[in-house]
Amino acid sequence: MPLPLTVRHLSLQDYLPVWRAMQAFTKQRSATTGDELWLVEHPPVFTLGLNGKSEHVLDAGDIPVIRIDRGGQVTYHGPGQLVAYPLLDVRRLKLGVRPLVNALERSVIALLADYGVAARARPDAPGVYVGSAKIAALGLRLRRGCCYHGLSLNIDMDLSPFERINPCGFQNMPVTQLRAVAEIPSMAAVQDGLMAHFCTQLGYTAQAGAALPPDLELSKRESNRVTAPQT
Repeated sequence: MPLPLTVRHLSLQDYLPVWRAMQAFTKQRSATTGDELWLVEHPPVFTLGLNGKSEHVLDAGDIPVIRIDRGGQVTYHGPGQLVAYPLLDVRRLKLGVRPLVNALERSVIALLADYGVAARARPDAPGVYVGSAKIAALGLRLRRGCCYHGLSLNIDMDLSPFERINPCGFQNMPVTQLRAVAEIPSMAAVQDGLMAHFCTQLGYTAQAGAALPPDLELSKRESNRVTAPQT
């Protein structure tokens, strides 16, 4: 039987409180907690993974840099980019990290195929690529057999902040977005398409989720205004 998946559309939210909410959700999970998928956009922010090197942030300028607890190097989030956070009990799914990453990549590849775009994954660099250009980045964290963080897919955004970093630690890596290679109806349509392919890949049935529970309410008092990490 397909597993239920609660899907929450969070619209535009600051990065920091969403990250804290993911951590809190994962920390308080039990064996019976249902899996969720959060779909969100963020205001401009650079995030740097656990072992990320600060030198890959070339010129942050006025964009905050947050060192976080996922794997990987530095990436950029901004309006017009779809960010999908799968909050899953990986042990219950009987999945390893690599198969889960593969499923996320296949979800994006299938979505892009819906728009007539041929995309691929790379064994040496997680993510999804159109030609040589990266269109989606991936980074996960596992805690007590459950995952959070996820993937970001460039849809219709200002790509210039990627020039201020070495995306995912690669110098001179080109970056693209869906708008540059296909006609897109709306962000909502892309969200629905990604959700559908994600459910197909991992055997879920989606159900709409309301606002986050009170104990995970996104705090508007928290700020993204943090300084670039120091070496």
